Amino acid sequence: MFKAALSLILALFAGFILASCTPSKDASKTPENTPIKESQKPDNSWQNGYPSHWWKPVPREQAKNWEILPQDAGFMEVVLSKRNELGILSNFAEASFVFHGVCYPTVEAFWQMMKYPETENDPRWAWAKNWKYTRQQVSQFNGYAAKSAGNYANFLMDKNDANWVTFEGKVIPFATKEPQEHYQLIWNALLEKIRQNPEVLKTLIATKDLKLIPDHGISDKAPREWHYNLLWMDIRKLIQDNQLSLETQEDLSLKTCKGLNK
Repeated sequence: MFKAALSLILALFAGFILASCTPSKDASKTPENTPIKESQKPDNSWQNGYPSHWWKPVPREQAKNWEILPQDAGFMEVVLSKRNELGILSNFAEASFVFHGVCYPTVEAFWQMMKYPETENDPRWAWAKNWKYTRQQVSQFNGYAAKSAGNYANFLMDKNDANWVTFEGKVIPFATKEPQEHYQLIWNALLEKIRQNPEVLKTLIATKDLKLIPDHGISDKAPREWHYNLLWMDIRKLIQDNQLSLETQEDLSLKTCKGLNK
């Protein structure tokens, strides 16, 4: 009788162990195939009132090696992606503007042009036997061509330990910790871009109070004018507070340039 009772106890114990080790139907679901409950889905209701495609996911394998994708934006943020109309706020975007009587197809062209020799006695002529481009040529490049020309100039600037550019004959420090003249030039160029291009103004205003994120990485240590997204938010705030004139004083009859690809 003792043996029978012991056998019964062992059998019951074995059954308990087996039941404990056998996953149930629900428990067998992995995080990957378990449906997300409605309450677990992120609350993106704050995106209401904005174009939904601003956050449309892009497959990672399709991203450029420098690119921050639309879906990488956080709460109340939007990436200034070149994949949609927000890309018009990029320095690379072709939204021509006249600045100090000269037409520039892109802000990037204006930016990179300042790295090139300006006058006949400019000391930068001695940096290379033959510069790849002239200052005037770079001023008319599209964004990518201007960036490439700027990289060539960067090499010569580094080689000659030069942290300066010129504008209208004046030598200007290039990369400074605190905003100085170069920052002011870029700021003023952005103002003319938005004053002379209604679609740029419309796009910026449409972002309302969203935090603007660049579509590429920018070092926190970079000068403020490198952070074009921050400048646009500053400009947006001035417009919202009616503290910025949107009237240009430039001669718009000169606004005829198109970005050249070298």
